[in-house]
Parts: sequence; structure tokens; C-alpha cells
Amino acid sequence: MLIKRNHNWRKNMSKIIAINAGSSSLKFQLFSMPEETVIAKGLIERIGLKDSILTIKYDNGKKYEDVLDIDNHSVGVQLLLKLLLQLDIIADFNEISGVGHRVVAGGEFFKKSTLVNADTIAKIDELSELAPLHNPANLLGIQAFEEILPTATSVAVFDTAFHQTMPEESYMYSVPYEWYEKYGARRYGAHGTSVRYVVSEAEKLFDKDPKELKLITLHLGAGASITATVGGKSIDTSMGFTPLAGITMATRSGDVDVSLVAYMMRQLKITDIDEMVNILNRKSGLLGISGISPDMRDVKAQLGKNPRADLAVKIYVQNIIKYIGQYIAEMQGVDGIIFTAGLGENDRIVRRRVIEHLSYLGIGFDAENNEKMGEQVMLSTPESAVKVFAIPTDEELVIARDVQSLM
Repeated sequence: MLIKRNHNWRKNMSKIIAINAGSSSLKFQLFSMPEETVIAKGLIERIGLKDSILTIKYDNGKKYEDVLDIDNHSVGVQLLLKLLLQLDIIADFNEISGVGHRVVAGGEFFKKSTLVNADTIAKIDELSELAPLHNPANLLGIQAFEEILPTATSVAVFDTAFHQTMPEESYMYSVPYEWYEKYGARRYGAHGTSVRYVVSEAEKLFDKDPKELKLITLHLGAGASITATVGGKSIDTSMGFTPLAGITMATRSGDVDVSLVAYMMRQLKITDIDEMVNILNRKSGLLGISGISPDMRDVKAQLGKNPRADLAVKIYVQNIIKYIGQYIAEMQGVDGIIFTAGLGENDRIVRRRVIEHLSYLGIGFDAENNEKMGEQVMLSTPESAVKVFAIPTDEELVIARDVQSLM
């Protein structure tokens, strides 16, 4: 953290703020670039739920924390910017010269990070169907910052861009090929910004040529996905045309038989497909199974007391295990498995259950290291045939670097 507080000195720095808006969260980091020094960082959790949690860390160990109801991302952005001034983190909004936004869905329009302009905004909006819980939230953040910081360079960093390296056999669906040609019906994936960072960090931990390294990254948060990489490039990922596909998530169903969707629409007398998609996006997953909460912490608090809580965690873990097995077969082996994001970095129960199930791969479980949360740690024993790590993701640093390169 920076300690200097003289505002004239601070104005000589290039400050870039990286914004990472998830479906129910908003993370940020304010950097001095190109030194990559963190001036402040923070997180708003449980956006849209009662008792949202706002935390800002700044000025060499200071911490601001509050619990309040934050109805949506727009309110969160306004509050965040107000606090940057109130906490004397910045003296003036003009100190911020660049803003980078994580955007989930870039479709085939965006294969790399891009300067934000009217065309970029229009395309992000057009692609909202591919990420209905994210692209609208990402747009709110972009528009809110552009209103307050109109002279700052604004950059969109796309989660889907990292997965553009997938081969056709991984991203194509077994549907009429014309659907892809005419309408772009294919697997796009998500969380690419996170996986890109974590894989680059993991490469430093293996005594092997990075070009040959086979990794499986478990990005486990409110949204969750699993990605297989070879040589640092994505070859397959669990999320699909939208982030609704893949494993069970906080409120998203993950993979579901399409015929079940049609059947339940008839049973529930739902005639609007958007209503059904909304149920699968917002009322399913951990929330739908447990009936308790979309937050794994709330669900785990009921383990051993509520059978539906037990079931929700079992299904969550089982989904992860299935995809790991699939990708090991696809890559003909694996060198490492990486846990990251909120649950991956902090959830001891999920990590233990997954790793213990994979003991058949010659993985020993390090119970002592598993107690450590929010830090880079080896979760497998040193002699394990496959190494397992928890590596905190830093999507914001990737975003800031991309902003710096485009400024």
C-alpha cells in the first residue's frame, strides 16, 4: 500500500482503477502505474441482497468497512467513488487517468481488450443475452464512471477473449451448423481474465516447460467455471453460450437438459421463455436446491441441520469432480489443479471434499495448509503426482495492465 499523502505528489502518478463487477459483487483496485503499486482496494459483496458488505483497504493498513443495503451495481459505483474522496484516497476525480472494466461477454466481436467508445458500448449491450447477469452490470459501471470521469481512458477487458483459443470441437455445439454461421451459436466461456492471471502465476510453481503444462483451473465464486489449459491457452471450459452453463453456481442452474426446461414451462404454465431463463439464472443453483441462500457461507452454516443444505453442497462438489475428470481425459493427463476466486481461495470444506475424492490420482491432501485462506498455498502434499494449489486471482491487475497498454 502507498503511504504518501501529499496531493501534489499524487497528481504526478498515473492512476488506473480496475473495476470487476460480478453478478452479486463489485471489486476494485486503484493502482499507480506502471509501477503496479496498489493504492487502495475493496469489495462490495451481496449486491442486491440484504446487508451488503462494503470493504476498502488503503493507506498502509487502514480499513473502512460498512454493512448496508446496496440495491444494484449503479448504487455501488456511486458509493465507491464518494468514499475515495471522503477517505482521502484521492483528492480529485481527475487524478484517475484510466478506468478498466471487466466485461464478461465479448462474443466474437472482441478477441482482446478494447477502448470504450459508443460502438463498444452498443456491442456490449447487444451481447447482454450472452451474459444476462453480467453485461448489464458491466455497462452500469462503464456508464457511471464515464459520467464522473469523462476524460479518463476507458477500456473494456473481456472474459471471453481468453477462450478464443479453444478448438472448434470444444466450442461448437451439435446443432445445425447454420446456427453458428448466422447467429454465433457456440461456446464462449467466461472468467477468462481470472484464468489468464492464475495460469500465468501457476506456471512459476512447476518445474516444467510452460508450453507443455496441463492445468485445470477451478474459478469458484457466485459464478463458477472450470477451464482446461495447455501451454497457457484455453482448450475447453465449462460455461457455454452464456455463463448459465457448467457447474452449479450461487443462483444459476448449470447444465440442464433442454427438454426439462420445456417440460417445466408446461407444468408451471410459463409461456415466456425469458421468465424461465430468469428462473434458471436467478432462482436456481445453491439457492434453488437449499432454499436457504445463494451464499455458500449461509448454506454451510446449515450443514448437518438441513438435508437440503447437505444436498446442495454435495451436488456442487460432484459437479466440480465431473468436469475435472472430463478435462483430464481430454488432455490425456494433468499436471496441476488450481482453486481460485471467492470459494476457491477460502472454502475449506469444498476444497477438502474435492481433493480427497481425487486421491485416486495420487494426490495427498494437506489438511494444515487447507486451513489457510485467501493466500497462495499448496493444498496437496509435496510427493503428490498432481499438484493442487490455491492461488488468489487478481483480475484487476490484468485489467490495469491492459488499460496501461492502451493509454
